[in-house]
Amino acid sequence: MADNNVFDINNISFYYGKNKALDNLSLAIEPGNFYGIIGPNGCGKTTLLDITVREKTPSSGTIQYLGCDIKKYSRKGLAKEISLVPQDFYINFSFTVKEIVLMGRHPFIPRFSSPSSFDLDIVNEVMEELKIIKFKDKYITELSGGEKQRVIFARALAQNTPVLILDEGTSNMDIQYTLNILDIVDSNVKTKKRTVVAALHNLNLAAVFCDKLVFMKSGRIVHHGSVDNVLKEENIKDIFEIDNHIYFDHYSNSKQVVFKRKRLA
Repeated sequence: MADNNVFDINNISFYYGKNKALDNLSLAIEPGNFYGIIGPNGCGKTTLLDITVREKTPSSGTIQYLGCDIKKYSRKGLAKEISLVPQDFYINFSFTVKEIVLMGRHPFIPRFSSPSSFDLDIVNEVMEELKIIKFKDKYITELSGGEKQRVIFARALAQNTPVLILDEGTSNMDIQYTLNILDIVDSNVKTKKRTVVAALHNLNLAAVFCDKLVFMKSGRIVHHGSVDNVLKEENIKDIFEIDNHIYFDHYSNSKQVVFKRKRLA
């Protein structure tokens, strides 16, 4: 274990009933990097992220945050360190957009106290940055799926934590807002030294924005490291079982992946 790692995940396994979702998995997450977690559906990406925010407890193994057993952190203490944009979110109450984003400041507001001007400034800045200020007084139940996802993302940014966990955090957004959010995340990593761990499906966006990739299959990590070292044709063939070609694209200034269409029989 390295003292300067954000997470040290050691030999964790997790079961849903008799089904093993994570299989003796170990991973060290270094600070100030944008990690992309890649793998087919059902490979354990969401379960792994849920364990990093203590939404789930591993069946075996340990996870340490900043060198300390994560179980020793209080819920409020952990909320000051790690924010999450979940894959699935359901809000059936008529909160306004501003009220939802302000929830990200709750770990920092003393009990029975009102938000400070500092809290409100952060909320307004985040809503401006994510281009949702125009419907700040709308009820969350009135928004589209993509708009709701931007609000949940804004709530996580307003939390202003050193670590940001994204579980398919842009899956419902069109490409304009996806790029805007990933640009914001990338800027946070580079200028604020935040650590970001994101489950992603789009390999090409992962290649553009991520510093490091973690390829998962059947509850295990099969490849991990820098984008250049991990994003290889044989690795993609290994985890997705598809033919592919990787080339360097000068327009995006990154590696990109293309796939050969399988003809119908």
